[in-house]
Amino acid sequence: MINEIRVKKAAQHNLKRIDINLPRNKLIVITGPSGSGKSSLAFDTLYAEGQRRYIACLSAYARQYIEQMEKPEMESIEGVSPSISIDQRTISSNPRSTVGTVTEIYDFLRLLFARVGSPHCPRCGRKVSSQTPQQILKRIFDSSSGEKVKILSPVVKGRKGEYQRLFEKLRKKGFLRFRVDGQFREVEEDILLKKTKKHNIDILIDEIKVSSASERRLKEAVDKALEIANGDLLLIRKEGKEIYYSLNLLCPFCEISLPELEPRNFSFNSPYGACPRCHGLGFETVLNMRGKVELTDEVCPLCEGGRLKKESLAVKVGDWNIYELTSLPVGKLTDELFTFKLSSSEELIASRIQKEILSRLEIIVELGMPYIQLSRTTASLSGGEARRLRLAAQVGARLRGILYVLDEPTIGLHQRDNRRLISLLREIRDQGNSIIVVEHDEQTIRSADFILDLGPGAGEEGGFKVVEGNLDRILSSPVSLTAKYLTGEKCVLVPLKRRKPKGWLVIVKAAEHNLKNIDARIPISVMTGITGVSGSGKSTLIYDILFKRLLNIFYKAKQRPGKHKTISGIDQINKVVSVDQKAIGRTPRSNPATYTGLFTPLRQLFSSVPESRMRAYSASRFSFNLPGGRCEECRGAGVRKIEMHFLPDVFVTCDRCRGKRYNTETLSVRYKGNNIADYLDMTVDEAYEYFKAVPILKRKLGTLKKVGLGYIRLGQSAPTIS
Repeated sequence: MINEIRVKKAAQHNLKRIDINLPRNKLIVITGPSGSGKSSLAFDTLYAEGQRRYIACLSAYARQYIEQMEKPEMESIEGVSPSISIDQRTISSNPRSTVGTVTEIYDFLRLLFARVGSPHCPRCGRKVSSQTPQQILKRIFDSSSGEKVKILSPVVKGRKGEYQRLFEKLRKKGFLRFRVDGQFREVEEDILLKKTKKHNIDILIDEIKVSSASERRLKEAVDKALEIANGDLLLIRKEGKEIYYSLNLLCPFCEISLPELEPRNFSFNSPYGACPRCHGLGFETVLNMRGKVELTDEVCPLCEGGRLKKESLAVKVGDWNIYELTSLPVGKLTDELFTFKLSSSEELIASRIQKEILSRLEIIVELGMPYIQLSRTTASLSGGEARRLRLAAQVGARLRGILYVLDEPTIGLHQRDNRRLISLLREIRDQGNSIIVVEHDEQTIRSADFILDLGPGAGEEGGFKVVEGNLDRILSSPVSLTAKYLTGEKCVLVPLKRRKPKGWLVIVKAAEHNLKNIDARIPISVMTGITGVSGSGKSTLIYDILFKRLLNIFYKAKQRPGKHKTISGIDQINKVVSVDQKAIGRTPRSNPATYTGLFTPLRQLFSSVPESRMRAYSASRFSFNLPGGRCEECRGAGVRKIEMHFLPDVFVTCDRCRGKRYNTETLSVRYKGNNIADYLDMTVDEAYEYFKAVPILKRKLGTLKKVGLGYIRLGQSAPTIS
């Protein structure tokens, strides 16, 4: 394979048909002003093509279940590997997503508990042992004497497939009835199951009244059911209650049978492991009637926050159940991992699993997060913690020959954490991978093996290759804006005078997550920086405590603030706004005009022109999301989606509106010679000149100009914005 990634005539978005040669198996930084085309090259070209080519190698059947990326605009590309993207989006806020699941450590823990776990009775706590067919028969007599019961053999438990061969085989053996996904079916029926759905299939062995007269028949049914299902049996009593019996595990004192241990029994995302009350969340939402009525999340009283069924939580390795282990800080879990008392055969089985777990735990510790617990939800992580965990998962996977593409991974990181991150990137590189980082951070740029500087400006003025090479080559460039800041020729000016606070917000005894009952004073009417290493509690203090408390007060939000005693000084403010790292939208219908609120006054302006009044057009007429004014052929999208099934979907410009989104009547209405589609196609700078006399539009457009977004088009679809 060639030792370079070669791209010819890259023209995605604002790239100006540039040729790029990047070394493989190196740490590469792509830098340049915002909007210069960095993401267009790194993500929409290199990552997209690497992903597209890998998916093309899969079968047509597999491809139909995977969202495929469209082919980037370029002439050719060589040397690109299968690619993995780690962008700025936060880790899933789903409460089912935890540190353990994201890093895949929890999957190995589930395997460990399934293979060497020691089952205990969830009621009395005694260790559980296997039972005999005679003991099962006696328990059926003791529990169901005089009742008519159904004896079933569970042959398929939560597995995907059509099972036509199984049904045919069972028919030939003379079985007349089955229970499929909870419904009894006759042998004559044509049973069709979805291949992609999980199914439960039980064979009805016999339906019999439990009595001394039927003891022989009942014994035969029990033996037959146990034989077919490899030691498992399901009894359905008269009232529909199901009792599970197994040759494997039984508490003789409480007469509770336990299923054979499998990894899914320890998954809170599976019905076989999840707590039946909270469904694996660990909490339940309840209506709190104390004081003012509100919905609150409270710890599940059945699993006590453990997320799993009581049978699963009763399985132990050493003296720990799986929830107790995942609740330990990673640093302590690393110490405990090899202290379990196991037999020689169990040690042989466990050793490989423990090594996989340990290697991943050590990476998290090296990244400066020994305090974090595997049971912690990803929604509670700071941005810096989330990014490092996603990288830790990649290092733990030990993949080779991969192209990793990262989008500004240092955002929100302390300088100490920056060094750890760069060390981790080098470790991934040394495993035989290529790393491309879109970055503005000086320390990361100086640490790169190869630097590509794009520019010179943003939007239409960007997309050119300014300079490429090692650090010395970049620093010697007379035209690179990046070089001027790296050499100190240009710098960010620090104001000499500071504004004085007009009051204080005081948070008393903040104690959420790792905060140690601290008091914090935040000045009002000035810019305040909350700093510290990643994981020190910055996000917890500001977002989980202060922000959520202000949401409660100003907007009656139902989010519960983090633990604290009081917050004073709130009477000095009247509004709270959060600007986070979430994308402004994931669909082409979202754009800068809709997101900033500029589109509403623009539509109102068009509805007020004489021609609109004469036709009785309201502001809704000028929305491409509503029928009436939009083009109905493309439903206001400007493009039509053609599904290709095994190939990536194709988007073609709408023939009727030619990409304008609106119908002819709507486009005939003009303001200062332009229709609304013309304005959506303008940059912020261009539109500003037209709307200087409209205060609300001038203010919004002026703000966009001030933050350096004058080059962006008002109607540019959100997914194309970096």
